Amino acid sequence: MTPEIFMLCVLAALLELDTTYAFQLTFSRGIIAAPLISLVTGDILAGIQVGVFTELIFADVNPLGGILPPSAVICAAVSLALHAMGLELYFAFFFGVVGAILFAVAEKLMRKNRFKWLVFWETQILKTPNAVVRAVFMALATSFLMNFILLFGFIWLCAKGMFWLLPHIPMQAHFACRFAYMAVPWIGLATLIPAFRLKAR
Repeated sequence: MTPEIFMLCVLAALLELDTTYAFQLTFSRGIIAAPLISLVTGDILAGIQVGVFTELIFADVNPLGGILPPSAVICAAVSLALHAMGLELYFAFFFGVVGAILFAVAEKLMRKNRFKWLVFWETQILKTPNAVVRAVFMALATSFLMNFILLFGFIWLCAKGMFWLLPHIPMQAHFACRFAYMAVPWIGLATLIPAFRLKAR
């Protein structure tokens, strides 16, 4: 893993905090996060393309109630990191989508386990109200660290597995993945049409 990939993971872990934990300035949306992450890799065009595709493919999933949507930041980060390592973007993007879905599952488990920490910090804050600043800092630092570890580990596993598997993949699979990748924006747009029709009525 190069320093470039390390910095990419640091930036993505920070951007992931924007989803619910801090800021909430929409930096975690795919259309914004991917171009920002691509500043680290130097491939802005790939960042814009991944950002648009990520935005379209996850456009129909809303974080309402107990629904935790796949992370657009993780999708963008995994896609651009693997692409920067030499993997074709049409392969890298699908690893990004899988990473985003798995991260949502991991995030759900982490939120359940975080409840114990919340009870602990609540008792600390009741004793000393000034502890609220430390509690917020610890919560953000823990979330950032977990985001970074999960992202870095997933990219490392994908890179090891894919580059070992790549020479054995037939050309037909390359063609199929390229075709599927180019179909992503059309699938995304197709999911948005019913939503626009409902609003028009």
